[in-house]
Amino acid sequence: MTLEREKIYSEAKDYVFITLGLLLYTVGWSSFLLPYEIVTGGVTGISAIIFYATNAHGHGIPITYTYFVINAILLFLALKILGWRFLVKTIYAIIALSVMLGVAQDLVTNEDGTMIKLLGDQDFMSLIIGCCLTGTSLAIVFLHNGSTGGTDIVAAIVNKYHNMSLGTVLIFVDLFIIGSSFPMFILARGFTITEGLYKIVFGLCTMVVENFMLDYVMNSRRESVQFLIFSKKWQEMADTIATKMNHGVTLLDAHGWYSGQEMKVLCILARKRESVTMFRLIKSIDPNAFVSQSSVIGVYGEGFDEMKVKVKQEEEKKENNQSQKETST
Repeated sequence: MTLEREKIYSEAKDYVFITLGLLLYTVGWSSFLLPYEIVTGGVTGISAIIFYATNAHGHGIPITYTYFVINAILLFLALKILGWRFLVKTIYAIIALSVMLGVAQDLVTNEDGTMIKLLGDQDFMSLIIGCCLTGTSLAIVFLHNGSTGGTDIVAAIVNKYHNMSLGTVLIFVDLFIIGSSFPMFILARGFTITEGLYKIVFGLCTMVVENFMLDYVMNSRRESVQFLIFSKKWQEMADTIATKMNHGVTLLDAHGWYSGQEMKVLCILARKRESVTMFRLIKSIDPNAFVSQSSVIGVYGEGFDEMKVKVKQEEEKKENNQSQKETST
């Protein structure tokens, strides 16, 4: 497969998974959250608040309209920061999700304006199911270089320059959005203070569950492991791992205490999802190899995660001056 074909295949794969993630988000939001008037964060949460406030007589503003307008504004502001490649997928996701939410809202709405509740009076169970679906769907979209727009754009901007998880960024934004729903329920819907607080607590629960699922799925894909391989066939094993798995291999000198023999140890850093492939390869070469696998907190560098920290300009100048002095001497 040529480089151009690989690029086309990768882009097509991203769009397929982004679409599947958007479908999952639509099901979770429209079937389990919207009918129960559960407030979530993000632009969908803002759209829902506007819909709840204007739907007192069954003629609320559909969430698809508000969702599209707010995202259009955010996209315009983020154009220079995120670049066209990211925004093309985001624009696709916004348009697709706007259509999906509009269709889904019509499907779960009765002729009299009431909405179908799949789980009856089980509000909290509906919250758990809905947020597990939406949180997982957001992770799927992010892992394939896309975004559902809205506050995800804000999170993507922060994540681009700082080593802060997407879930953490979204928590602060969502707190503000969920908190703003309290006066709406009191003034526009005529809820009592207790009922309004009840909705706020539910909103905070959605924030916790959704962001937990987002970080869990994202980190499970990024989790890395370290292999230490003790084998007499270390040279063959190193060549095979480097060629078939496209991984760098570090050789460590070791001395067996009991045997008194000198030997080589292979040290390899890989993604956790590659563990099964690694073990199969090791066993096919040397079934008697001694292997140690351990989880690592983070791996940064080529082929893994980027070190998203800023070096102060003063420190850079000192380092440059120091290096110039060393070279001159």
